[in-house]
Amino acid sequence: MIGPAGASREASPTRPIILLVGAAGAGKGTQATLLASDLGLLHLATGDLFRAALRDRTPLGEQARAFMERGDLVPDEITIRIVGEALARPEAASGVVLDGFPRTAVQAEALDSSLVASGDHVSRVVALDVPEEALVARLSGRWSCPTCGTPYHAIFDPPRMAGICDKDGTSLVQRDDDREEVVRARLAKQGPPMNEVLAHYRTQGLVRDVDGSQPIDAVTAAVRAAVTG
Repeated sequence: MIGPAGASREASPTRPIILLVGAAGAGKGTQATLLASDLGLLHLATGDLFRAALRDRTPLGEQARAFMERGDLVPDEITIRIVGEALARPEAASGVVLDGFPRTAVQAEALDSSLVASGDHVSRVVALDVPEEALVARLSGRWSCPTCGTPYHAIFDPPRMAGICDKDGTSLVQRDDDREEVVRARLAKQGPPMNEVLAHYRTQGLVRDVDGSQPIDAVTAAVRAAVTG
């Protein structure tokens, strides 16, 4: 079971459960936010759930803290329970868009078991497909000003003068995890478990593939069609 005791009585048996799956940089957060707003659903992003659990110092948040502070992935068991609590909230009763969960086949199986127990099921899985080189360009192009915090992107939102903040002339910096070699390593690590999640749901006929390399508006329209068509 993914959810706490009583979750099955609180959840609606007809609520849509939509999963957005894709690699880092594929645009899951952007598309999940837009889709949830468009359909009147709750957007549940695992990163936000973790940060809220840490901020509120919940028991699960304290268990996750040590892993997050080391930069490690939070174990499946803790992740599953945190998402389960979110799914049992009253505001999730009308349906949810899950962004960043499930990340592994174990998490997918736990989610399915929980939803069956509560009378629900995954409605649709949207796979955002973006070529690796495009993902690397998106993620490794991010820079920011250490003084004023203004973000830039080497391709999509460059400063007027390369490497210099437009606002205060400070040299821009890049986070360690945005360096190209780190990005490539992260994508290589994420790929196999993500593909296992998609394979799990392809056997159920739930996956719809969307070309995530299109302009944002085109991706948004394709995601909407994949969910409602």
